[in-house]
Amino acid sequence: MQNSEALALTAALLAAAGDLTRRINDGVEARGFEGRPAYGFAFTRLARGGATVTELATHLGVTKQAASQLVDELVRKGYVERRPHPEDARARLIVLTERGWECTRAAEEAAADAVRAWVEVLGEGDVRLLYDRLVRIAPYGPLRPAW
Repeated sequence: MQNSEALALTAALLAAAGDLTRRINDGVEARGFEGRPAYGFAFTRLARGGATVTELATHLGVTKQAASQLVDELVRKGYVERRPHPEDARARLIVLTERGWECTRAAEEAAADAVRAWVEVLGEGDVRLLYDRLVRIAPYGPLRPAW
């Protein structure tokens, strides 16, 4: 693959990721939830049993201060709560509230809508093939924004 072709491929993948992020965020807002894409990236980590601010910062690729500010915002909006950490008395565990889980379900619905649009353009077989290929080259994430 020539450099120009590789650059075009990376641009297409980044554009698809950006469009997908926008579609999911728009779908979440249309379902009555206030937020921004960073919330969803945080929720993907918190949905696995919660996380400390430090763990969330690592997942998002931001400073602890930035993660702490995001958590404060999410607490104010009712999406997460701080709980005592079950294994570390000095730490707080950030977990999704019921509203946070509802928002997560709204994001799943919005993601399904976005993929259905891809199926209309590419066909189900090609979308499954795209998924199979992407998982081979990027199998584990983490799901986080490209700040």
